[in-house]
Amino acid sequence: MTSPVTRRAWLRTTSLGLGAGLMLPAALPAEALAEAAWPRATRDELERYARSVAAERARVAPIRLASNENPFGMSPRAKQAMLDAYDEHNKYGSPSYDVLRAAFAKQVGVPADHVMVTQGSNEVLCVATLAHGIRGAEILAADPTFEALPTYAAHMGLTVHRVPLDANHAHDLDAMDRRLTSAIGLVFVCNPNNPTGTLVADARVRDYVKHTSARTTVLVDEAYHDFVTEPSYRSMVDLVLEGRNVIVLRTASKIHGLAGCRIGFAIARPDIIKRMQGFTTGVPNALAARAAIAAIADTEWQRFCVEQNTQGQAILRDAVKALGKSQTPSHTNFAFLHAGQPHAAVHKACLDRGFLIGRAFPPYSDWVRVSIGTPDEMRAFARVLPDVLRG
Repeated sequence: MTSPVTRRAWLRTTSLGLGAGLMLPAALPAEALAEAAWPRATRDELERYARSVAAERARVAPIRLASNENPFGMSPRAKQAMLDAYDEHNKYGSPSYDVLRAAFAKQVGVPADHVMVTQGSNEVLCVATLAHGIRGAEILAADPTFEALPTYAAHMGLTVHRVPLDANHAHDLDAMDRRLTSAIGLVFVCNPNNPTGTLVADARVRDYVKHTSARTTVLVDEAYHDFVTEPSYRSMVDLVLEGRNVIVLRTASKIHGLAGCRIGFAIARPDIIKRMQGFTTGVPNALAARAAIAAIADTEWQRFCVEQNTQGQAILRDAVKALGKSQTPSHTNFAFLHAGQPHAAVHKACLDRGFLIGRAFPPYSDWVRVSIGTPDEMRAFARVLPDVLRG
């Protein structure tokens, strides 16, 4: 069995450590993890860690700007927590699951029985679809939006009503309201929306969710919640606490940089949680759960990642504007650009220059989605963008 000292030494040799001052307490009891006194990182230490991650990332081509990943990955605390949890790798029933649920519930301000921890947020979408569509109920969603739920529903043989976005590339809530019938068992609202990055004004979406949840269940995907800087934006978690038929989705894949670890969260009334829990297919990875516990506590790293994302967004936005092109106002860690030429051509041109961007999102055939990388990566992308967009 690898010792904690050896694991720390390994971390340092991969150029991903920050020194002894940031190491987590080794082998903390699971019950203590949620309240652990995590050591604080200085700004210099965070930037040094981020530079080392960026250097590792630069060694692999092409540069990934395709899947809305956090380019800096998990925080050093989360990484060390995963290493220190190695002793759990061969055991069933890790207590980390309950600790993670309690830590996340405390963060969002709900009782622990209002939270379900899943194998990535996609599992929330799938089990919600199963729980509400198992008897043939229909699904209502915007188009385009994050496709995991409507695609899964279609594979189940369910009827999926897709409502085109409005002129601002955001959810057309009036049109969605007109499509609502007694046959609809689940309404999917992704806010901010993926792939467009747009945000519906709080008062408008809140009124819609309240009104609609009186007739059916509404699932609000808040995967990009942590990147929103719009002052008027609010989560729909308070509607869950009011007892409404609302499910809120969150993920550890974005701000926490744990996309490959597969940790997702559903927030809902306990009876809805219990119904969905019956359709899950397993439990999250124990080591990933430990990393997520530490990531939730690491607010310094979260702030740092938001700052870096804001810089990257500004670099790309200025480059797009200089070329006379347009993009949607993004409240996420990606941008949606009007390239004015077929997506396939832009995708290939980017790849030829060392950048992998997002896939096509019909019917937006001449738009492209670009994930925000590190500021240096976005500067490099901005330099090749004139050649890409001018053909």
